[in-house]
Amino acid sequence: MDRLDAMTVLLGVVEGGSLSAASRRLRMPLATVSRKVSELETHLGAQLLTRTNRRIQLTEAGRTYVDAAREILARVDEAERVAAGEYTTIKGDLTMTAPIVFGRLHVLPVVVDFLKANPDVNMRLSLGDRLVNLVDDHIDVALRIGNLPDSNMIATKLGTIRRVVYASPSYIGRNGQPGHPSELAEHDCITFEGLMSNRTWSFVDGKAEIAAPIRSRLAVNTAEAAVDAAVTGLGLTRVLSYQAARAVADGLLVPVLEPFEHPALPVQLVYLPQGHVPMKLRAFVDFAAPRLRSVLK
Repeated sequence: MDRLDAMTVLLGVVEGGSLSAASRRLRMPLATVSRKVSELETHLGAQLLTRTNRRIQLTEAGRTYVDAAREILARVDEAERVAAGEYTTIKGDLTMTAPIVFGRLHVLPVVVDFLKANPDVNMRLSLGDRLVNLVDDHIDVALRIGNLPDSNMIATKLGTIRRVVYASPSYIGRNGQPGHPSELAEHDCITFEGLMSNRTWSFVDGKAEIAAPIRSRLAVNTAEAAVDAAVTGLGLTRVLSYQAARAVADGLLVPVLEPFEHPALPVQLVYLPQGHVPMKLRAFVDFAAPRLRSVLK
């Protein structure tokens, strides 16, 4: 039995929450995953997992073993990186995540230029608006918009982004422009479900928080759809400033209620603390940061 392989399979089961999830993550037949875990338990003479129809749970012995296995595999991984020269040369694989629209518009071009300049690096760019766990999803670096929930991450600040209400000139011409958030109830709104409620929008007036009721004529699940609908003159929408930047530059949308906006959100490149930062990661952050700062000015 290959114990390192068995440890990897066991961690896949624990991180995935089930044997079937580990099977998909590891691209391994379900029967093979089950057999490798059983062989490991037989080798150790201890039950590591309690299996039910819905989920798996670690036994006390399993928790102790999994903690040790994580440390062992991390050390093996680091030893292989050292041997492969990842700490002294720019080479290897990188996985990055970023929000969909910002990633497509601004991160993807930077990634393409970085790969052209560094032929020994391969990257996987995962675009999604869901906040992923860097450890569980095996992410090397993430672009995050907003305050960081985990202060242990290493962060490189790129700039800030605002959450803004926009309207088309044609909509304002027909319906007027709200001068205070309390007037939004009299307007048609387009809500982006991934960003905020479709019942109220929050604002600030001095130090006071305002929860302004809105009437959502259309609810969509992407910022692009919200912007496109607002451009047609259907109603007001609220998105992050970069998501509407092109429409604003083209004169298709204008910001409203700017005095009542919340403070700008920080934009940062983040990665997990580690003893030695691989050259590929350090090189990418150094390459990407000034380029992304330029689009956030």
